[in-house]
Amino acid sequence: MEIPRQGDVHRLWRTEATRALPGLQISRDNDAGREADHRLTHGETPSDVGTDGESEAIPLLGDKSRALIRIDGRNLPILAWAAALWISAVIAGIVLAADLPSLWILGGLAVLAAVAERQSVPLTRNTEGSVAFLPFVFTAVAFGPFAALVVGALAGVGDVRRPYLRWAVYLPIRALTAAAAGLAASHVRPPTELNALGEILLATLAASIVNELADLFFNLGTQAIRRAGSAYSLIRALGPLLMVQSLLYTPLVALLVYGYRLYSVAVVGAFLVPAIALQRVILLYQTQREAVSNLEDLNARLERANLSFAGALVATLDARDRYTAGHSAAVAVYCRDIAERMGLSGEEQQLVHLCGLVHDIGKVGLPPGLLEKGGALSLEERRQMEQHPVIGERILSKVEDYTDIARIVRHHHERVDGLGYPDNLKGENIPLLSRIIAVADAYNAMTSDRPYRDAMPSRVARLRLAQAVESQFDTSVVAAFEAVLAGASDAYRSGQRGDFSLEAKKAAQVGLRVATA
Repeated sequence: MEIPRQGDVHRLWRTEATRALPGLQISRDNDAGREADHRLTHGETPSDVGTDGESEAIPLLGDKSRALIRIDGRNLPILAWAAALWISAVIAGIVLAADLPSLWILGGLAVLAAVAERQSVPLTRNTEGSVAFLPFVFTAVAFGPFAALVVGALAGVGDVRRPYLRWAVYLPIRALTAAAAGLAASHVRPPTELNALGEILLATLAASIVNELADLFFNLGTQAIRRAGSAYSLIRALGPLLMVQSLLYTPLVALLVYGYRLYSVAVVGAFLVPAIALQRVILLYQTQREAVSNLEDLNARLERANLSFAGALVATLDARDRYTAGHSAAVAVYCRDIAERMGLSGEEQQLVHLCGLVHDIGKVGLPPGLLEKGGALSLEERRQMEQHPVIGERILSKVEDYTDIARIVRHHHERVDGLGYPDNLKGENIPLLSRIIAVADAYNAMTSDRPYRDAMPSRVARLRLAQAVESQFDTSVVAAFEAVLAGASDAYRSGQRGDFSLEAKKAAQVGLRVATA
């Protein structure tokens, strides 16, 4: 005895100053402004055309495709602010001028600070943290304000990157902040007189506090010039981070200064190099996590695209045959529930659901009138009908990443006794998901109205499935489906539950959008 099937009609971010400067020329009143803000925050090169479609640029070395600083009326305040900072830094350098330690020491500290800045670890969307605090405050305590200013400036020179105006603001602020920390430490005790650990700790504490306060001051000034947010919001965001940084790093810097006094500057390098390496490891870990998150988002978008495409195909078939409208959606739901009952993975459940949606797509390639015929099919018509799995495979195999789906669809009319079509596969040679579709397809065909018969009661259809195990159907699949149906509502058994029609409506809506695109 063979169970009739559907279509078988013939069968039954930063804490350092100006890292709060995410971008310039930003309009926060539209999406374009927010996009530009995001690009500049992450150091990406902005396009030559601004959000208003126009731009003026100062060519860099005659190359009109690149711009050193973009000129815009909205940038004039920040340009004035940058100029004032540079003038202040130069004046501070003149006033504080003093003897400097070895250039090798200053250069080494500046390189370590610049590397640390380059590898800042994002804390929030607009704030980043780094261990650059350590070489800056160490220089301020051990060598005084002028040396700190020089190291801050050199570190900024080594951190040149786009956008250049942001860099132009950051460099003098870093130098002024380090100089302020050096002045605070010198007021506790001049660097040449610091020997006792207690004095060093007190001077380091003063330098750390002033460094963070100056950093916050310049952040607030930059934010006020840009008119980007409230001072309260910035203090609330950076305050706890600055406090934790001071409490955590102050004892470390004091020990570094003490070690330098007792031994040599090599002690500082022996600690800072591993610290920066650790920061690099943390940055790589965060980058990996972000990449994994982006990959998950991409996979989710791909899955939605697959369902949308499948919905368009189903809507095309349903539009042709009004008697089978919604059949594919019902089969897809049944297939997913059977797979879940059998303990298949979530990926396999999603795959069989997608295959259930498109299992009959090959019928769009059948001759006109064949699907709509109300009586028995002739031998030639029967042979044509049996080609729809092959046609479906041919259609789906043309779609990238649909190879597995095409193979499963091709074999959903095979029988476990080897008498199915199109390839007469037998038993385990038939893909498991194809065997699942075969059971769900037959059950929904029997419990749905057709032009040549009324729908069967669910109990009759289930009895016929049981009678056809080990000949037409896989016993384990039929058993799993029976367990699903036994605990289901009448609406589910008859394919009339709300999510069945919802699935069909979504498929129809997708098909309509594709048709009118």
